[in-house]
Amino acid sequence: MLEVLRINLCSPLSLAFVLGLVSRLFRSELSLPRELYASLSIYLLLALGLKGGVELSHSTPGDLIWPALVTIALGCITPVTSYLALRRLGRFSIADAAGIAAHYGSVSAVTFIAAQQFVQTLGFPAEGYMPTLLTLLESPGIHIALGIGAVQTARVAARQNSGTHGDSAARPLSEVLHEVLTARSMILLVGGLICGCIMGSQGYEPVKPFFEGMFKGALTLFLLEMGLSAGARLGDLKTAGPFLLGFGMLMPVLHGLFGVVLGHWAGLSIGGATVLGTMAASASYIAAPPAVRMTLPEANPTLYLTAALAITFPFNIVVGIPLYFQMAKMLGGN
Repeated sequence: MLEVLRINLCSPLSLAFVLGLVSRLFRSELSLPRELYASLSIYLLLALGLKGGVELSHSTPGDLIWPALVTIALGCITPVTSYLALRRLGRFSIADAAGIAAHYGSVSAVTFIAAQQFVQTLGFPAEGYMPTLLTLLESPGIHIALGIGAVQTARVAARQNSGTHGDSAARPLSEVLHEVLTARSMILLVGGLICGCIMGSQGYEPVKPFFEGMFKGALTLFLLEMGLSAGARLGDLKTAGPFLLGFGMLMPVLHGLFGVVLGHWAGLSIGGATVLGTMAASASYIAAPPAVRMTLPEANPTLYLTAALAITFPFNIVVGIPLYFQMAKMLGGN
């Protein structure tokens, strides 16, 4: 475990993230241009989708059925467990508990990519269709958590208005669904998967050097920016409180264990189970925030953004991924 942790901590990805974090703590003027950040995110997501689509073209429906089912199950389990922990143990408001749960029910594409690179470096590559599972896990958790929040808020409003219908500021769920499904991350991932599946290996060959040769370098730069963003939110930990700090580190371990166990049961390799566990343990900070803002505007952004970006993301990058790998190895008998 210590050796695996050392390898992860000394990787370019982790070191770039720590560099950004430390730079922000020392109030350095270091920053990446906004246009470069947007370009890197587009490149990474499209590259991920294309490569996954090419691998998907070689897979049969029988290979995907059980991994897909357990992934959807994780998308239902993680937001519910997060909401219950926040509401009953943390005593958060309905809106805040549902808003945070929406982030933990979804998935961080950057954490997913880091996990894929990690298992590949150790010689345990994940299945090629893992990006397909990423798209399956992207939105269900968001909608389940927001649905819980909307229903519970409506019930409270109805009781407070003595049987009359309370006036909710939330937008219709159809608008939220459209917002999430047409978000940049979903379009690039799903569109890339479809394009990659159609073009196959032969069509992908001419662009392969660009989308794979530069991938790790682009991801390193992206994680530098993520470190800067996380460092900027570390001050919000005082507002978040000790419970949210513990939640942001313990809940990912629980969800990661769920993901590894279900991945192993579905027949995934050690690398695949590690990546699925990482997906379940991660928290979205790209697709979830706009959806929460639209549906539950009363939810506090400081809480859900700090939990996802300043607590869980660094935890998974530095400690979580090696931990889920060890869990997968134990279940795999290695």
